[in-house]
Amino acid sequence: MDYAWLVLFWSIFYFLHSLFASAKIKRNLKAVSPSRMKRYRLFYSLFSFLGFAWILIYSAMFPSQLIIPLSPLTTYFGYLLATFGTIIAIKSSKQIQLKKFLGLSTPESQPSLVTSGLYSRTRHPLYVGLVLIFIGYLFVAGQLTSLIHLLCLLVYLPFGIYYEEKNMLATFGEAYQKYQKEVPVFFPRIFKKKRA
Repeated sequence: MDYAWLVLFWSIFYFLHSLFASAKIKRNLKAVSPSRMKRYRLFYSLFSFLGFAWILIYSAMFPSQLIIPLSPLTTYFGYLLATFGTIIAIKSSKQIQLKKFLGLSTPESQPSLVTSGLYSRTRHPLYVGLVLIFIGYLFVAGQLTSLIHLLCLLVYLPFGIYYEEKNMLATFGEAYQKYQKEVPVFFPRIFKKKRA
C-alpha cells in the first residue's frame, strides 16, 4: 500500500507541476494581479523543489526491497549515468539563464528561444538529464522505490513535453515550429542534420 501512496504523490506532483506551468494559469494570474506575477517563477521553483525533495525523503523511509542485485559494476554504471545526466542538466540550465529559470531575477518582457548547444541536439535536454539521473539512481540503489521514481517520470514525460511545447508554440510561434522540425524532441541525433 505504501508504494501506491508513492505513485499517488508523484502523480499529484507532476499534475500540479504542469498545471502551474500552463500559459492559461499565468495569463489569468497576470490579469488578476500583475505584481504577483513577478515572483510567480520563484514560487513555482520553490514548490517544485520542496515537493520533489519531500517525495524523495518520504520514499527513503520505506523498508529496503532490492530488485537489482548490487555489485561494483552496477554501482559504477549507475554513478556514470547519474553524473552524465547531472552534467547535461547543469549545462542546459546555464544556457537558459538559471537565475531567470528559478525566478531569482526578473524575466525580460520577450524571452529568447535557445537553440544552440545542447538545445541544438534535443529540445528537452533537462528531461534527458533527469531521466539519466533516475536510471543511474536505480542502478546505484537497486530499490523498488527507485524503479517507481523512474516509471512515474517516464509516464509523466509525454504529458509534460506536450504542455511545455504548447507553451513554447504560443510564445515563439513559427520560430518554434521551425525548431521542432530541425531538432528531435528527446533522443538526440548523433550527427547533426545537414541543412539544405
